[in-house]
Amino acid sequence: MCQRQIEHGTRALVPCGTTGEAPTLTHAEQSRLIELAVETACGRVPVIAGAGSNCTATAIAMVREAERLGADALLCIVPYYNRPSQEGMFRHFEAVQAATTLPVLLYDVPKRTGAGLELDTIVRLSRLPNIAGLKDASGDMARAARLAHSVAPDFLRLCGDDALVLDHLRLGGHGCISVVANVAPALCAALHDAWSRRDPETAERIDQRLSALNNALFVESNPIPVKWALARLGLIEGDLRLPMTPLSKRFEQTVNLALQGIEETQASTRLAAVA
Repeated sequence: MCQRQIEHGTRALVPCGTTGEAPTLTHAEQSRLIELAVETACGRVPVIAGAGSNCTATAIAMVREAERLGADALLCIVPYYNRPSQEGMFRHFEAVQAATTLPVLLYDVPKRTGAGLELDTIVRLSRLPNIAGLKDASGDMARAARLAHSVAPDFLRLCGDDALVLDHLRLGGHGCISVVANVAPALCAALHDAWSRRDPETAERIDQRLSALNNALFVESNPIPVKWALARLGLIEGDLRLPMTPLSKRFEQTVNLALQGIEETQASTRLAAVA
């Protein structure tokens, strides 16, 4: 999977995120997955290792392990379930970033964590030496617009919701940590390449092409549909760990229809990029 991403134009690998079922990984499995990503990347693209926890001490241990394994950066989620105050979140990330020399990306996804970062807290965190950016899966575009004018230009603002990727790019965002790219990496890469070439029309056409797939991959909780789709394409075996269950039968046709033509489009997109 890592090799396929690199070959199709993905510019960074993010092992051990939500799509990788991070909450059900053992520490040994998490270490091995980061190690495999680093070995496969071999310096060709950076590896941003998922290394978050709702326990600050555990998160510190995880970021230190990821650094030892050769990761280039870290993705650390807002502490989930605990629902800390904004001051608690600040102190959590302050301690995590102080425990590593690697850049740390904040991951804000209130739908999963039950709590979210406020703008002032993000701005405050952005001033810490090792806090390098934000994966924004909050869906709050008003905050995203304000954030664009509230942090330094080199503070990475990455979309965490494929349906909003163009909205984030229009606000000066720097990219996306994507679910859809697991299935269609060449198309996702082409979208970002078109945007960077100042060709918004092409980026919008690709976004429209990906729209049905994006919707299909969220008919049930991620990563249930995306793993079913990857198994349907013969790329993985498709097993999930409880409490995640297989895709409901009533959604199989929806995902199948969205997959139709994706591989052909992927191949032509990749050939065009090479040419």
